[in-house]
Amino acid sequence: MIHNAPIPAVVPAGHMARSDQPVLPLPRGLELRPWRPADAGALVAAGQDPAIRQWNLLVVESPEDARQRIERMHERWRAEQGAVWAVAGQDGGEAVGLIGWNDVDLVGGSAEIVYWVLPAARGGGVVVEATRRLSRWALDDLGLHRLRLCHSVANPASCRVAEKAGYAFEGTMRGALLHADGWHDQHLHALVQGDM
Repeated sequence: MIHNAPIPAVVPAGHMARSDQPVLPLPRGLELRPWRPADAGALVAAGQDPAIRQWNLLVVESPEDARQRIERMHERWRAEQGAVWAVAGQDGGEAVGLIGWNDVDLVGGSAEIVYWVLPAARGGGVVVEATRRLSRWALDDLGLHRLRLCHSVANPASCRVAEKAGYAFEGTMRGALLHADGWHDQHLHALVQGDM
């Protein structure tokens, strides 16, 4: 009689929760750091930006709403369900963007990257650098196996980010996400262990 042994989790439970969220350096005087209550203004500004609202479905009603969102980011880290960083100037600089992992699945070894940057930080490759750095952390330090980057087919800027960050295009998911103007098809890009 053959007994199938259970497949172990790709990343053991507790791996994230028992450690503090790290600060990760980026080029050009930037870093990825945990969000702080003092960053609420950046979230409110992001919620007012038309492009961020359109592609990230982000609505932030008030500074209090922003502070509650920041607290939920920390709760999601402790629950090992998400890992979200502020893109900010080094040594306590202001937040100019957000990048992180949604749908973290430690057992299955996967997660989906999300990001946005405020208008002043756009156009200089910040998102590409942050995506590369956070992907290395997720694969090498956290130990995930597969990372996804999904975006509306109407958002070519995110397609360029995926390509420059080394994510392979895998196809189009039809009617995958509801935006304010209706259902959007999404491109699926992925990075797996060994790609970088």
